[in-house]
Amino acid sequence: MKSALSDFVYEKKGIYGVLHVIILLLSLFLIISISIDTFKNLPFLTQGSYLKIQLWICTFFIFDFILEFFLSHRKLHYLRTHFIFLIISIPYINIFDYYHIVFSPEIRYFLRFIPLIRGGYALAIVVGWLSYNKASSLFTSYLTMLLATVYFSSLIFFVLEHKVNPLVPDYGEALWWAFMDVTTVGSNIYAVTITGKVLSVLLAALGMMMFPIFTVYVTSLVQKANSEKKDLYQGKDSSTTSSPVVPSSGKS
Repeated sequence: MKSALSDFVYEKKGIYGVLHVIILLLSLFLIISISIDTFKNLPFLTQGSYLKIQLWICTFFIFDFILEFFLSHRKLHYLRTHFIFLIISIPYINIFDYYHIVFSPEIRYFLRFIPLIRGGYALAIVVGWLSYNKASSLFTSYLTMLLATVYFSSLIFFVLEHKVNPLVPDYGEALWWAFMDVTTVGSNIYAVTITGKVLSVLLAALGMMMFPIFTVYVTSLVQKANSEKKDLYQGKDSSTTSSPVVPSSGKS
């Protein structure tokens, strides 16, 4: 009974698929809401409505983790591969707010981006799950992580730099900086804060590590297409060169 239930849950059209679609939607909602508040320079960490939404989303993430853990055939393997998802699903902000724990501005600034990390990680998992094979799954996951990292880095860079850096008057400049930095080309915008300088180095290193994946993926697609074309031509040649069948005359 348990095995049958697990097989049903892990089917893409079963509960497993529904849960991951909900995770994707909640992650997108979380990212969009935080992005809007960041653009408007709103302190969303102190807003009661945001804390309630954050708590419900984290509760659903933890519920999904517990359900998949108990239905998994290899529980230790699942725990090792999804432990990070559990860690970032804990509603730290709600816990700190409930116990009235006060941190320094630097730590509170870091805490405000934990939901972004949570949403990006969930987004990468869902996109990888939706891919049709292992090669495309790996490529899509890397691509999603790259874009998510660029976007989140641009948000952090904008929040830190736009008040002290005259080269970052709006978010568009921060997004331009992030994309140009990850391509290792660079831009005319340079970081002023320490965190901005660290992000500049990390994005350039990330670009050098991840862009070769595009080359490998495209090369594999070309090789696959050439292989299929070769098999097709070989199949035609074998059919045309086969000896014709001589009909029987019917005489003994």
